[in-house]
Amino acid sequence: MQMNQVVYTDAKPVDGYGPGFFRIGGEAIQGAVLAGPRGPRGWGGLADAAPLLDLVGEIDVIFIGTGAEIAHIPAALLAELEQAGLGVEVMGSPAACRTYNVLLSEGRRVALAVLPV
Repeated sequence: MQMNQVVYTDAKPVDGYGPGFFRIGGEAIQGAVLAGPRGPRGWGGLADAAPLLDLVGEIDVIFIGTGAEIAHIPAALLAELEQAGLGVEVMGSPAACRTYNVLLSEGRRVALAVLPV
């Protein structure tokens, strides 16, 4: 079996999460979080599309975590992101964090926008 070291570029993996926070790249961030090629930062939630749209050209897919359970995101937000050329995958925040980490470890151009659990 060949072992490969996982190397993350500027984007940081999700180390963990809990009630109201995420730990990304060793940094704990309270509330909703956006993580991607520019590093982790706070996010205004589903009403805050601007930071997501700023990632156009830098990423191919954004994983949107809707909290503890999967839920629909506003149709207008989904349409705006897709029209800008972003692939959008909506899932519960735990699944979004795991999927983001896997694809990030493969060197994919991904971002994560998650609401706390």
